[in-house]
Amino acid sequence: MSAPTASRLLRQATRSASRPILRSRQANAFHLQACRTAVPVARAAISSRAFASTTPRATGLMPDTENPSTPERESTTAELMAAEITDEEFHTLSDQFLEKVHEKAEQVQEGREDVEVEYAAGVLNIVFPPNGTYVLNKQPPNKQIWLSSPLSGPKRFDWTMQGEGMNEKEGSGEGDWIYLRDGSSLSELLRKELGFSVDLSGHEEAMEEALSKDPTE
Repeated sequence: MSAPTASRLLRQATRSASRPILRSRQANAFHLQACRTAVPVARAAISSRAFASTTPRATGLMPDTENPSTPERESTTAELMAAEITDEEFHTLSDQFLEKVHEKAEQVQEGREDVEVEYAAGVLNIVFPPNGTYVLNKQPPNKQIWLSSPLSGPKRFDWTMQGEGMNEKEGSGEGDWIYLRDGSSLSELLRKELGFSVDLSGHEEAMEEALSKDPTE
């Protein structure tokens, strides 16, 4: 066999032997690349499932509290109570108030012919068109002033002292006739419905003067 022929046969044998190795290397490289691509996809799928299955936790202001309860609001409305007054004090306060309302109503009557005012025996009637007839009267057994209004209906008012709390000086509060169910003021109601204001100043002075009188006089 000549030298050229032997050399050609050797090259062919070498090529045939190297082809399976090259194919194996290419297959391994492809498999490695596929694994590298699959790992991030699998991690993303796991993260997605973990996120979907996680339930948000409601936490409070402190790290160790969950589902904090809503704090209850403190009541800012002071409880209204009728003042403890004697029968004599009641008559002094109620008479003075009704007399002031009577005086204001007569002032309105002077400018309006359709307004009628009548006051006798602790009962005050005011005909006030177009509203209707108002009736205010004393109730000594209950120590109240009753009002019959064509607009707001019947109400019973007690004498109360506002601003005279535990930390307040005794006698420093302001008195008014108040409807205890809703806290409305009799003088304010008359102002809204009849259009005139009743000055409550002087109630305490009149009561002190009445109490200082000698009952034998």
